Amino acid sequence: MPYGYNGKILRVDLTSGTVAVEEPGEVLYRTYLGGGGLASYYLLKELKPGIDPLSPENILVFASSVISGVPLAGMVRFTAAAKSPLTGGYGEAEAGGFWGPELKFAGFDAVILTGKAEKPSYLWIKDGAVEIRRPTGYGGSKRARPRR
Repeated sequence: MPYGYNGKILRVDLTSGTVAVEEPGEVLYRTYLGGGGLASYYLLKELKPGIDPLSPENILVFASSVISGVPLAGMVRFTAAAKSPLTGGYGEAEAGGFWGPELKFAGFDAVILTGKAEKPSYLWIKDGAVEIRRPTGYGGSKRARPRR
């Protein structure tokens, strides 16, 4: 595996409440560099033509940059991408802060979200462990363990 990557992509299906971990291999990482490259690869590969951007069939990808987490100023970028409801085409945003490096430190290079949660939920990720949780007042947590 090239330096700068963990070699793991987290897949979360909000409809079924399941999570899985993919290990795509070195070729993918060398071909699609950075968060933008990974996000565009998964969107182009998996989105069906003509889907409604606001439907559960759309996917949302959060991908950290190859150098995210390096102790240098400005090296904390990550990408969020999906089919845009504004244009109906590829929509991508770049952001900085702690989120991108923390995703890397938790053991994942990207998170791919699919489906629609039955109730308000959030994703808890720490040291390779992943849970889909419900906020207090929404009926407890719905926990899922990654499949390999």
